[in-house]
Amino acid sequence: MFLSQIRQGESRAVVARIGAAAHVVPGVASVIELAQAAMDAGHGLGTEVAARGRGEAVDLAAALAEGRVLLPVDHPDPCHMHLTGTGLTHLGSAATRNAMHAKADPETLTDSMKMFRMGLEGGRPEAGGIGAQPEWFYKGNGHAAAAPGMPLVSPGCALDAGEEPEIAGIYLIGADGTPFRLGFALGNEFSDHVTERGNYLWLAHSKLRPAAFGPELLVGDLPEHVEGQSRIRRNGAVIWEKPFVSGEANMSHSLSNLEHHHFKYPIFRQPGDLHVHFFGTATLSFADGITCQPGDQFEIEVPAFGLPLRNPLVQMPAQTAPVTVQKL
Repeated sequence: MFLSQIRQGESRAVVARIGAAAHVVPGVASVIELAQAAMDAGHGLGTEVAARGRGEAVDLAAALAEGRVLLPVDHPDPCHMHLTGTGLTHLGSAATRNAMHAKADPETLTDSMKMFRMGLEGGRPEAGGIGAQPEWFYKGNGHAAAAPGMPLVSPGCALDAGEEPEIAGIYLIGADGTPFRLGFALGNEFSDHVTERGNYLWLAHSKLRPAAFGPELLVGDLPEHVEGQSRIRRNGAVIWEKPFVSGEANMSHSLSNLEHHHFKYPIFRQPGDLHVHFFGTATLSFADGITCQPGDQFEIEVPAFGLPLRNPLVQMPAQTAPVTVQKL
């Protein structure tokens, strides 16, 4: 089952899709509201959707083309929505990062390669165990979330603007601090790879960019093997395209280990908060020498995740003066 959110005139609706048939879920205006009702009733999202019956039929592809598809889940207070992620989690992810941060002595391991090896050796603990912690980064709050079709805006301080095709886990924190996984969505964990390449300690700066996810939320388990296409269109023509894989079969860390190392911090278990956590990738156009330009459109497509995620790139003017702080 897939869930999405759409605009209907001046209001909004939740849409459930099973197979090709999509319909409005009656009685709720957001997936968070639907999820809260499911938690209160002590059952899953699928049961909650079934209990509400079927509203009017929806043509999701048409709604997407019309710009009416919203983020598949959002929070009424964007400051209570957290965008975070992990890197060096996929079996092919170390090569590009290692090349960015290679040292003069080829026999000396970069910190990135050391982190990657920690995941290979200890990222899949036995059930009930705690494995090696992954690289972790923060992207921002809900103000940095871009809906399908909306621009990914690169700030004036950026040196680069590149896509990262990923799978994101979506979580809502229950009243007692328990994280509940709502499902998974396609994500574009948009980043500044030139800034990151300058010094790996600038990774934190390079990740403070918007991110897109959606259009649909896959409810249930993440497939072991996820395969899709990442492409960039310029003036309507594809200038770069490459397959990418995800899912635990292609990762050095288990999903449960990545979840533990995010939610082990009490600050991320605050009741009512929403978390969008990106699980990493091994495929970047930047690694193939592509420099994205304003107006380029990123497209991430995975059949198992429903409708493709497309977002255009917008570049803010270069920042030429410092931000000034006023004294009170």
